[in-house]
Amino acid sequence: MKQEDIKNLSEDDLQENLAAQTANLEKLRMNHSVSPLENPKQVKEARRTVARLKTEIRKRELKAQAK
Repeated sequence: MKQEDIKNLSEDDLQENLAAQTANLEKLRMNHSVSPLENPKQVKEARRTVARLKTEIRKRELKAQAK
């Protein structure tokens, strides 16, 4: 998921996507530890997507506090 797409999401959608992506990341890590994934870059991309979502959520929190 790209940053532009994340910026256009509502706060509820951000929280839902964060939960889904976090679960996906845990699943990928577990599968990769049991047997190697075909594409290990999936773990990297999932980790970065979670970070992007958390960053956007935090940015909105800070913006709300500043008002």
